[in-house]
Amino acid sequence: MIFDNRTYSVLVVSSSEKFNDTLRTLFAEQNFDPLFFAGSLANAKRYLVENAIDIVIVNSPLPDDMGTRFAIDISNGKHDTVCMFLAKSDVYDELNQKLMDNGVFCLAKPIVPSTLMNAMNWMKAARERLRKFEKKSATLEEKMEEIRLVNRAKWLLIDKLNMSEPDAHRYIEKQAMDRCVAKREVAESIIETYGRM
Repeated sequence: MIFDNRTYSVLVVSSSEKFNDTLRTLFAEQNFDPLFFAGSLANAKRYLVENAIDIVIVNSPLPDDMGTRFAIDISNGKHDTVCMFLAKSDVYDELNQKLMDNGVFCLAKPIVPSTLMNAMNWMKAARERLRKFEKKSATLEEKMEEIRLVNRAKWLLIDKLNMSEPDAHRYIEKQAMDRCVAKREVAESIIETYGRM
């Protein structure tokens, strides 16, 4: 898959205007759009509640916290977001293992622009992996919902039409084949017809 055609929304959580200006310059020609900045964790949390973000960069420390718990929550929470944590070199060794164990990418500061851009490519790759997982998960959920509907329809046929379980199953499959529709559609029709009786 080619990443160049896809854009990635980025939230930068940083109280350093110098760092923020550097990122604005570095990311200007890249596929990071939209690019948002929050100067504190409180602002970042508010922003994440209202917006879907692909990549979060935490430039630690922040005025209201170190940011480690926030980064871990991003990686382990309901967000489909990847997170990079930038730590001062004197605390990097202490934080790296804990963050890494929770799926957070961690880099030691100071960081040169080329290393940061390489890290952003890792972040894009990680986000693409999450996208694939999201698609598989959605497909699995749809399949499970279809199984639940078909089972409910079978039990309605057994109860209302005195069919056996194998006969009800065959009936649904045959109707789906004859009508060239999914079993889910047949099941929904059966539920609508017999579920009200």
